[in-house]
Amino acid sequence: MADETTATTTTASKAAPKRKPTAKRKPAAKRKPTATRRTTARTRKAAPEFATRAQEASRNAFLASLGFYGKAFDQAQEQYKSIQEQMEDRRKKADKLYKELVKRGKKVEKDAKEALKDMPKFELDSLTDRKKLEKQLEKVKARLEELKESVNLKSAA
Repeated sequence: MADETTATTTTASKAAPKRKPTAKRKPAAKRKPTATRRTTARTRKAAPEFATRAQEASRNAFLASLGFYGKAFDQAQEQYKSIQEQMEDRRKKADKLYKELVKRGKKVEKDAKEALKDMPKFELDSLTDRKKLEKQLEKVKARLEELKESVNLKSAA
């Protein structure tokens, strides 16, 4: 058994690869102080320019959106005014048409009253006589036809 333990330790050491020693790195070279000063000076000059340009660009974007809003508002106002004008014109036309219809209605009413005055009045006693009733009915129909023609209505029959 002693042989077995020595055999396992030797095989375990053979399985692990050996590492090579790492080479030492050289320290990084220091930069020249003049180059750093130049870079910093450029950065300092570029930073205000960039900030100014960025501020100007953001202001222009704000002004553009404000201008867009103003233009949309003006267009909405123009459309509102044109719609108001159209509505006013339509109201005037409707008032004019209404007055014409009232005038026409008065004329038709007057004609109808005259036609009704000329019609014979029905008497209850005469209703029992069939021939008299038919004559009166024919007179009424004739008067109604005259009234329709004066109003320019077409009969449904």
